[in-house]
Amino acid sequence: MQRTNPSSATASPAASSTPDLPAPGGLCAIHQPNFLPRLTTLAKLFAADYWIVLDDVQFTRRDYQHRARLASLDDPARQPWLTIPTHLPGGRPTLIRDALIDDPAPARRRTAGMLRQHYGASPHWPVLAQALDPVLDAFTTGRTAAVAETSALVLLDLLGWRGQILTSSALPARPGRSIRLADLAAVTGARAYLCGTGGMTYLDQTPFVTQNIAVAPFRPPTTGIWSSGRRLSALWALATLGPDAVAARLRALAAHRGRLQAGSRPLLMGGRTTERGPGKISVKPG
Repeated sequence: MQRTNPSSATASPAASSTPDLPAPGGLCAIHQPNFLPRLTTLAKLFAADYWIVLDDVQFTRRDYQHRARLASLDDPARQPWLTIPTHLPGGRPTLIRDALIDDPAPARRRTAGMLRQHYGASPHWPVLAQALDPVLDAFTTGRTAAVAETSALVLLDLLGWRGQILTSSALPARPGRSIRLADLAAVTGARAYLCGTGGMTYLDQTPFVTQNIAVAPFRPPTTGIWSSGRRLSALWALATLGPDAVAARLRALAAHRGRLQAGSRPLLMGGRTTERGPGKISVKPG
């Protein structure tokens, strides 16, 4: 699959054109760009027809927006953090899309070194290293979100995802946590919103019901490779099992979800998309 450069997906909504939005009736995930995302996060995005990148909310330090927990192949109990040093030009209220990398060149070298140190001995490292090249290249943008989003997209590409990317800052939505998520889902014509276990603890489903959008809880398994899936970057599973084996597990997880029924909603104007290849994956959310 030809990869796109996600750094353009979060640059300047005002400067973008308004391409076609997804066909109504899909399953959407809305999530902040995470750096080398955890396996459970990656699995949720993989199960969706499209991912709305939530780039215009406040950046949170010491969160997965700019760091990932790695694990050594020979000693999985050793789980150091790999962090992108980040400067917030607007102070604490700085939005994710506006966060800047402190000293991008050293940060790139440290990232490359730690990844090679932890996973270079894997028989799957040559494939992973090639896939991760765009992540290292994204450091030249100077933006933390560009690196984080790129890292998620290259891993989705590696696993064979055929979904579509949109950006929240380019879509109309009202303020309010749950109302905004419902509006973002509605503007893309989604029939269902895929929500992780963390999000389910605070989500008010009323705005979704009002707009005839089903809420599909995403609950991955908790055994096997999934036992550490909420803590570790998906790179550990990819380096241990290989992309084909991980992709098979993600496809199985998506295929075994029960079908949701939801009415059609009108497709509104607005938004910027990044095509991720022909067709869509077949998802049966539940």
